[in-house]
Amino acid sequence: MRREPTLAVVLAGFAAFLGLYATQPLLPLLARSFDASTFSVGLTITAPTVVIAVCAPFIGRLADTIGLRRVIVGSAFTLTAVTALAATSRTLWQLVLWRLAQGVMTPGIFAGTIAYIHEEWPADRAGRGTGAYMTGTILGGFTGRATAGLVAADVNWHVSFVVLAALNLLVAVALFVLLPQERGAAAEERAPAPGSSFMDHMRNIQLVTTYAIGFCVLFTQVAMFTYVTFYLAAPPFKLSTAALGWLFVVYLVGATVTPVGGRWVDRYGHRSGLGLAMGIGAAGALLTLVVWLPAIVAGLALCSTGVFVAQATTSSYIGAVTTRDRALAVGLYSTFYYAGGSLGAVAPAALWNIGGWPACVALTVLVQTFGIVIGLTLWKGPEGQHYDRAMEAVP
Repeated sequence: MRREPTLAVVLAGFAAFLGLYATQPLLPLLARSFDASTFSVGLTITAPTVVIAVCAPFIGRLADTIGLRRVIVGSAFTLTAVTALAATSRTLWQLVLWRLAQGVMTPGIFAGTIAYIHEEWPADRAGRGTGAYMTGTILGGFTGRATAGLVAADVNWHVSFVVLAALNLLVAVALFVLLPQERGAAAEERAPAPGSSFMDHMRNIQLVTTYAIGFCVLFTQVAMFTYVTFYLAAPPFKLSTAALGWLFVVYLVGATVTPVGGRWVDRYGHRSGLGLAMGIGAAGALLTLVVWLPAIVAGLALCSTGVFVAQATTSSYIGAVTTRDRALAVGLYSTFYYAGGSLGAVAPAALWNIGGWPACVALTVLVQTFGIVIGLTLWKGPEGQHYDRAMEAVP
């Protein structure tokens, strides 16, 4: 029996998120460099998430058709190229354009990897496989933000993208070497299952509910970690660009806790995992209202950990309620997930101008509460047997 390729899955998660939010600690610096507004520089976060939301279902369908490994590895190499090209930007709008290109290349990695996990892992261990992937995303997200912040502070932000591209290339090569072909039909023999389509997934209330929860999850993450940089760069904290980059070390707490969360989901079920995760996240968001830097850092650690465990839970649940065309299902989830992230990058801007950080936190907690409520009331349990039967009845 072939061992699950855990390291390769961790590396895939790392590659997917290494550059995606790397500009977060750079936002105050970019605003000064380009004499741009908070909203304008926020587009470096919004642009890739918007295009991911649009492209993910199509790339998920492509992965189901030509092979998961082929799309994962190919996406990792093309993402390396466009990340390097972002370093050539001379205006803010050029940077936004290359960030859009990064967004096009990213869905193939995460949509393919989540589907790959459910191809390779036994059903009773899928939560652990998803937890391993999430650990990779956390490490990648932290490394990207910290690297961008530190290199920009010591050299300039252009070099930050060069360094990120080099890291991405190393991971892409490692994926080419370590990620085995998925079991079942060879990539060239794969084809979407008859009777299974976009509408089949969108008619299933369990998947639609999961998509709505994903919207809430990334809205929370992006809103908190985008606007806290402006909060902490201003008095009384006045943190530097390098210090803002180090702020994301709180992600490492999530990297430690998320695998435990995956085992929790395998043992106690998805609803239990979701309620616990988003409750922790909301408590962390509220803790950041204490005007004391250690309390804010602790609150961000709790908030990010809750988000990561919630994301692992929802990703695992997709696999539990689908039996075919999983990459398409994950792609559709990604549309809602990244739509939430896109809105989370811009919606708090108006509240920031009116009520500052407390208003942003209030909005975040409201969104988290909505996610908990719909998950606990509309999810039917971890097995998804009702959906499997419904899918089998599709002509």
